[in-house]
Amino acid sequence: MKYTTVIFDLDGTLLNTLEDLMDAVNYALEQFGYPVRTLAEIRAFVGNGVRTLMERALPDGAANPAFEEILKAFREYYTIHCEDKTHAYDGVLELMQQLKDAGIKMAIVSNKLDSAVKELNQSYFNGYVDAAIGETENIRRKPAADMVEHALAILKGKKQDTVYIGDSDVDIQTAANAGIDCISVSWGFRDSDFLRKCGASVIADTPQQVYDLILS
Repeated sequence: MKYTTVIFDLDGTLLNTLEDLMDAVNYALEQFGYPVRTLAEIRAFVGNGVRTLMERALPDGAANPAFEEILKAFREYYTIHCEDKTHAYDGVLELMQQLKDAGIKMAIVSNKLDSAVKELNQSYFNGYVDAAIGETENIRRKPAADMVEHALAILKGKKQDTVYIGDSDVDIQTAANAGIDCISVSWGFRDSDFLRKCGASVIADTPQQVYDLILS
């Protein structure tokens, strides 16, 4: 077995969360009279946490006088509606079962709100994932290595036996900063060409390919 520990990104890797994120962003924007954003725009904005998402979606970004109020509106709406349209990508739940059967330890690290990460983990991956870590005040968000380090401490995993699975440039940088291997996936929010330009060395097109790479 090549790896004994797997750390997953969440949005765009395990779950397609894009429509719920778009709805939360657009709810917050509409409350303050700003134009809504398209799904393609939200896809381009995600990856660096909710504050950065709203900075990118809102005219004038963080310099907007109402920014903190709009961000609060987003957080409140998304906390309630984070599961309305979200779903696991095809083959992901089968992958989790295969990895569990193989004795692999698993964690999720995400730049989304910690409460939403834990809720979604409970709904979709209960029994598979041993640690689910989201954005909090005490842990720097990705691409800093802090979330990965925290997950490894919980799992008692070793870096040389660990691989990170993600769909974005942020994930590639996170794995590099943590000093662990990375498998990029092409079914999420970024395509293969983009991932290669960002330095991806291994790309999987299906969850089954991820399993084969982990167990090879």
